[in-house]
Amino acid sequence: MSTTTDATGATTGAAAPRPYESYVYAYPHKTAYRRLPDRPALRELWAGERKDALSLYLHIPFCEVRCGFCNLFTRIGAPDELTTRYLDALDRQATAVREALAGPDQEGADAIRFAAAAFGGGTPTFLDAAELERLCDITEKRMGADLRAVPLSVETSPATATADRLAVLAERGATRLSIGVQSFVDAEAKAAVRPQRRADVEAALGRIRDARIPVLNIDLIYGIDGQTEHTWRHSLDAALAWRPEELYLYPLYIRPLTGLGRLGAGSDAVWDAQRLRLYRQGRDLLLAEGYEQVSMRMFRRPDSGTDSGTGAPPRGADDYACQTDGMIGLGCGARSYTSQLHYSFDYAVDMREIRTIIDTYTATEDFSRAEVGRPVDEDEARRRHLLQSLLQAQGMEVAGYRERFGSVPAEDFPAELDRFEELGWLDTGTDPGLLRLSPEGLAYSDALGPALFSPAVRAAMAAYEVK
Repeated sequence: MSTTTDATGATTGAAAPRPYESYVYAYPHKTAYRRLPDRPALRELWAGERKDALSLYLHIPFCEVRCGFCNLFTRIGAPDELTTRYLDALDRQATAVREALAGPDQEGADAIRFAAAAFGGGTPTFLDAAELERLCDITEKRMGADLRAVPLSVETSPATATADRLAVLAERGATRLSIGVQSFVDAEAKAAVRPQRRADVEAALGRIRDARIPVLNIDLIYGIDGQTEHTWRHSLDAALAWRPEELYLYPLYIRPLTGLGRLGAGSDAVWDAQRLRLYRQGRDLLLAEGYEQVSMRMFRRPDSGTDSGTGAPPRGADDYACQTDGMIGLGCGARSYTSQLHYSFDYAVDMREIRTIIDTYTATEDFSRAEVGRPVDEDEARRRHLLQSLLQAQGMEVAGYRERFGSVPAEDFPAELDRFEELGWLDTGTDPGLLRLSPEGLAYSDALGPALFSPAVRAAMAAYEVK
């Protein structure tokens, strides 16, 4: 067996790939989606699907600024009452989707239940307090989701986490606020093309704590130009001072058509080594502080089981499983999942293209059909299940996979799993009925995930014309 050293000098049993190929937050990626020539009716798509543990996601594609690393589907500002027109369209879409889920004569309405809800973006709190009330009304009155009975996660930013907005979200049932801080060092925020001051960040965190929303999540980024182990520790300590229930540690990526991408920055082995080093520093610190690692990026303080207010509280109806259950996405940047088709609207990164897509969405009257998407066959379903399970620190019960597919991962993906084991990415000392990553495997999640993409999805992503 040949050996080599990774970016930190650790010896591995095979040539290790670069650790940061792609962040896999969904599979297949939207760059593998294409126009659906038959434009299937949503009522037909959902007719045979289980609807008793759905996830609901509402997308708000507006931000006050666009960070240099951001390739999310969002635009800066909303002139000419655009937010009003967007919410009008969201209302129309929600009405059409709920009717499609219920089926003919609404006979299936009682079978529809949402197990989780989220408002994302963009920045949902770009909406003012009255608009957030309307967003919650659309969620409850049009879609039938009880926001006080299920976990509701909302993304926010330092500039938009105002007391009146937070009061609305707290009163309507928000259980989790996620704030993108990225760095508590002003010079690093500037280097990431994220105009903010630490004083404003601290003030926003204070308002979030005052709103008494149970879970505070803070996002931090490592790999920023000029960042060192010392400044990274400074941001980690500043975040920990707020005792957040959750922390996400994201490696910086520089993607085409983003602000940093246009500056011509690129990745190399030195940058890989820096990010891997900072990841391990952050992971080790959070584990020492009592956090549990949920995935490569996510760390959570366990529930203390007391009334002291420490730890992440129970999350409510936490019975949604992303590997098997359906998702309903509302808004022009959201995606929806059935067992056989993932669908959305057109996707872009360039600001002009995004503005055109948003304008088209707000003018749409008929939301009864799927426009853009990708079929998911049996092989893709197996890949998706394995990928999304394996990237979680708890791993995957082989019995559950066998129950769903009638086979085991070692039979379906022998070459991939053999390679992961050779690289030291699998926990070989665990129960044989559990397939789980080693600490090194978690560190290389952004290489492992893409390694499970099918050839067809890889080809579709490669053929996608970035816009």
